[in-house]
Amino acid sequence: MLGAVACKVLWPGTQEWVLSHNLCTVLKVPHDPVALEEHFRDDDEGPVSNQGYMPYLNKFILEKVQDNFDKIEFNRMCWTLCVKKNLTKSPLLITEEDAFKVWVIFNFLSEDKYPLIIVPEEIEYLLKKLTEAMGGGWQQEQFEHYKVNFDDSKDGLSAWELIELIGNGQFSKGMDRQTVSMAINEVFNELILDVLKQGYMMKKGHKRKNWTERWFVLKPNIISYYVGEDLKDKKGDIFLDENCCVESLPDKDGKKCLFLVKCFDKTFEISASDKKKKQEWIQAIHSTIHLLKLGSPPPHKEARQRRKELRKKLLAEQEELERQMKELQAANENKQQELEAVRKKLEEAASRAAEEEKKRLQTQVELQARFNTELEREKLIRQQMEEQVAQKSSELEQYLQRVRELEDMYLKLQEALEDERQARQDEETVRKLQARLLEEESSKRAELEKWHLEQQQAIQTTEAEKQALEDQRAMKEQALQEAMEQLRRLELERKQALEQYEGVKKKLEMATNKTKSWKDKVAQHEGLIRLIEPGSKKPHLITNWGPAAFTQAELEEREKSWKGKKTTE
Repeated sequence: MLGAVACKVLWPGTQEWVLSHNLCTVLKVPHDPVALEEHFRDDDEGPVSNQGYMPYLNKFILEKVQDNFDKIEFNRMCWTLCVKKNLTKSPLLITEEDAFKVWVIFNFLSEDKYPLIIVPEEIEYLLKKLTEAMGGGWQQEQFEHYKVNFDDSKDGLSAWELIELIGNGQFSKGMDRQTVSMAINEVFNELILDVLKQGYMMKKGHKRKNWTERWFVLKPNIISYYVGEDLKDKKGDIFLDENCCVESLPDKDGKKCLFLVKCFDKTFEISASDKKKKQEWIQAIHSTIHLLKLGSPPPHKEARQRRKELRKKLLAEQEELERQMKELQAANENKQQELEAVRKKLEEAASRAAEEEKKRLQTQVELQARFNTELEREKLIRQQMEEQVAQKSSELEQYLQRVRELEDMYLKLQEALEDERQARQDEETVRKLQARLLEEESSKRAELEKWHLEQQQAIQTTEAEKQALEDQRAMKEQALQEAMEQLRRLELERKQALEQYEGVKKKLEMATNKTKSWKDKVAQHEGLIRLIEPGSKKPHLITNWGPAAFTQAELEEREKSWKGKKTTE
């Protein structure tokens, strides 16, 4: 990656010695001018060409680089050498410092091949991060439209095209320069400086034990605190390793939202501005320590590596798919050739089949004549059979019609009997409410129910037994009519008795209305009124028609009449 970044600053007229000296100074590598002269002594392409300078850069500079140089200064030097030649002259909404940060981010997200480009997936990732940092909503449809208009001949954008894309404000409409600059700085801190979290908090001193506000910056293995967010005056560091831990503390000494960072040699007591910030810092520090225990890189670097691996996997799958398509195409061409050969064979076979078809047609004509003769004879026989079948069908249809009529008559008879049984059951239920007079009626209804059941059994017997039982049913029907007539007489007598009772009741009500005694009113309210008949002082009889509706003599006369009728039946 360093070699690719360094090669970007080369253009015709650059002095290789000056470039090498500056690179060695920034990378903290001792400069060897003798090796430089020896390397380019016999180079016909010139010392400033990529092919001539890259071997020297790899052998005498990059192989000696340690991890103790300032990467930002290295990027700034390369930026200074190439910005004037490559940066667009059109006005941008971002400053040159912001453009430099975008350039550094580009070097981090670009593919590991020269010339460096950033693919659309990484462009989308960067624009999303910037949009979130600006507090705006991500416009996925707008980006998809941008991808549709993307140049198909290119795999991605160069650093200068990316700076122009962000600087022209296409994906930051409505945002002022300061907001865009703050968003670029925030993304730069996260992706390049590995800043996982930063903000103001109060820290308790180790000597004076006083509380001072500091600007804290959390990185993968260290927490640095400064006087201000400009990071100019650094006050100390908290070095993190897998043995460190962070703990929440209760409020004390007037300080709230306290937590403790325990390290090997020191313990740091810190106060956040509110409970939410406290929880965020505790979670961020805990996650950092957990990553140190696992030996994992920062989250954004791990995510970048996963995205690259996913792209490689998709590219490999696409290449495999293209290979399979080519194989299928080759197989298809082979099949086409085979089909062509088969088609020629089929044409030859078709010519032979045509000759055979002529012979077959001649034979078929002869057979057809024979077949027509047999067919005529067959038609005549079939016509006779159809006439016989039609006659049988007509007879069968008449028989079936008669059967359906008998079934309808049977169903109607069953319905009539069922209606009659239901009506008599209802009548029996009503008559059971009567007392002694309805006992005779109940007995008659039981006999009717028995006759009705016998009728149902008689209907279910065979047609031969049906005629024999018809006379018996007629006799029972006559007896039923007589019982019904007697029942009607009893009903008439009951109605007459009820009419007499209603007359007496009306007279009693008239007498009650004339009575003003409170005892009579209470008796009327409680239903205790009894009709007083003149005459005998014997106990009154109570019947279904009410108290004293009949005298003893009348009841005896009625009993004799009922017994006489019952005997005659």
